[in-house]
Amino acid sequence: MATLEQLKTKYAPALKTIEEQGVKLQNLHVQDNKLFIKGAAPTETAKGEVWTAIKGVDKTYGDLMADITIDPSLKPKEQAYTVQSGDTLSKISKQFYGNANSYMKIFDANKDQLKDPDVIKPGQVLRIPAA
Repeated sequence: MATLEQLKTKYAPALKTIEEQGVKLQNLHVQDNKLFIKGAAPTETAKGEVWTAIKGVDKTYGDLMADITIDPSLKPKEQAYTVQSGDTLSKISKQFYGNANSYMKIFDANKDQLKDPDVIKPGQVLRIPAA
């Protein structure tokens, strides 16, 4: 029988994703020899990221029960992105928002380090505001 600490250690990547995605935890305990996670995600995308992380730890997640709902009143967290060779703000915007034309949102959040939306460099770490 696994303890809460053992299960938390096993699912640490998923718990980290929960924190990064702004999921509000309501319960985290052992129930019926399984790690029970109940929480609310700010978006469907955040919920999907949590499930991806869970399945990355254990595809069957036989020792875990998760109940993640969507609560649009929760504010999604800002993310960081490291610019890769060949990136443009439009390409990054398409990746995070599904719309290349939302690139000015990223530019505006990074005016402290960007002077021109057409000039970004590999290795720069950009703030990606919540959609």
